[in-house]
Amino acid sequence: MSTLLLHSVSYAGFWGQPALNVEQFIDKAAELGFGGIMLAAKRPHVSILDYNAQERTRLRVLLESKQLKDLCLAGYCNLSADMEHSDIPTREIQTHYLIELARLARDLGGSLVRVFTGYENPGQDYSKQIRLVTESLREASRRAADFGVTLCVQNHHDLAVGYESLHDLITAVNEPNCRASFDAWAPALHGVDLIAAAKHLAPLTVHTTVADYQRRPRYHYEAALVNYREELPFIQAVPMGEGFIDYRSFFATLREGGFDGSIAYEMCSPLLHGSDMATLDRYARQFIAYMAAQ
Repeated sequence: MSTLLLHSVSYAGFWGQPALNVEQFIDKAAELGFGGIMLAAKRPHVSILDYNAQERTRLRVLLESKQLKDLCLAGYCNLSADMEHSDIPTREIQTHYLIELARLARDLGGSLVRVFTGYENPGQDYSKQIRLVTESLREASRRAADFGVTLCVQNHHDLAVGYESLHDLITAVNEPNCRASFDAWAPALHGVDLIAAAKHLAPLTVHTTVADYQRRPRYHYEAALVNYREELPFIQAVPMGEGFIDYRSFFATLREGGFDGSIAYEMCSPLLHGSDMATLDRYARQFIAYMAAQ
């Protein structure tokens, strides 16, 4: 059975919700009944600038005391950033950040770091951007192996967000500790066959992050035509199992393909029922109940 993690970004205050510090969040995850946590590796949570050796030891002891056995660090990289200025060693800067996250994960007792690819720059050659991301992940993976850490690539940023392209990317990186953090919500929004996507990525997937959504249609009034033009719909976060994403089939297909990794729940956008602590806790508990029924 996959360990259920709670992503600390859910209680970080970015979308108007209560902002818990790291220690308060750890208490919250344990109180809610999660088996582990996914920690945002940036301020206000676990920044590599703020956690020296003493702080890392203290945090690891706290995690162990709360019996939060599984840990995934959530990295925030953009490997295609600032390609316009070749004199700046951006690749080295980004890669160094990932290496330090691997060190931090090891020190906290974890072995998994979630990473992104990059946002597409329309002014740069697409194949060059893919090559940069591939080479950066390959180097970071090799160095992360020194700490016994796996980098798992989330289908989040523009580059390789499609499930076929994500498979191509990880295959091209060709490192045993570079794997997929494959989520259902991206292919569901893309309108592709979610089951085919899960089947394709299952052998490479070691972690997935979960959120459920409903679509809210949007329209723009064209006065000259006395009519409305349909716009891209707003995606509204709702409790687990109340959205349009077929998670039951998604999880079943992943498991059939060999997936036995961790599953994290996140509340990383405005929630349908508000942003107070009681609502956040209710959503988190509903996720646990939903997963217990799978």
